[in-house]
Amino acid sequence: MLDNPRSPRVRAVAKLANRAARSETGLFLLEGPQAVSEALNFRPELVVELFVTPTALERHPEIAQVAQEVGADLEFVTEQVLETMADTVTPQGFVAVCRQFPTSVKDIFAGEPKLIAILEEVRDPGNAGTIIRAADAAGADAVILTGRSVDLYNPKVVRSSTGSIFHLPVAVSATLSDVRERARFAGLQIFAADVKGTDLLAARTEGLLVAPTAWLFGNEARGLTDEDLALVDRSISVPIYGHAESMNLATAASVCLYESAFAQRS
Repeated sequence: MLDNPRSPRVRAVAKLANRAARSETGLFLLEGPQAVSEALNFRPELVVELFVTPTALERHPEIAQVAQEVGADLEFVTEQVLETMADTVTPQGFVAVCRQFPTSVKDIFAGEPKLIAILEEVRDPGNAGTIIRAADAAGADAVILTGRSVDLYNPKVVRSSTGSIFHLPVAVSATLSDVRERARFAGLQIFAADVKGTDLLAARTEGLLVAPTAWLFGNEARGLTDEDLALVDRSISVPIYGHAESMNLATAASVCLYESAFAQRS
């Protein structure tokens, strides 16, 4: 059992909470039984190291079974060691180190996608992870993060996705102009989620959501710039029927993605 929280190995894992360490090593941190289970079930080849406390393994024996089936070695650690490794204040007994695995924008559009989410300057890791999760749930083909968005492998992005980063292709460090050209060439219309756009209900009624679509979502505070909006085919707004001042970005993105998913499947 690994029991020294000051050991170089433990510190190396803990450093992956920092972007510099992730960039240098090409690795990232994965926490919690749900995320670890998704990695083992969908992308086991990415798991480099897997740490667990005895108590946590007693609560989730199915993870030990999957790890054995895919040939991933489990290493026991003390609660103190796990707390040192983890980015969260109250870790759930599982920490894994995984290889980063971004998909290229070229490969995403080569797959003839019908529904894509593009994140331009989305800085909040919780929002980015939740949008990836929503895109996965809505059956989207991919998510693209531009170079001005939060790091895909930020621990909070990974946690907020609850394992969805292992389910669908995600590209990073793209430029919006390049994504736009590739989307157009692949036959996708580009819709921007913007408060000044056409009402989403009207877009649905007009049948605009049936065609293959790339949804563009902007910064949480500033939204999309005029230059960004000039690159899209149409701006769409999610109506607020109650008295809320605004809608959370991830919530609005979920609505847009599901509206397209419903239309494309109807």
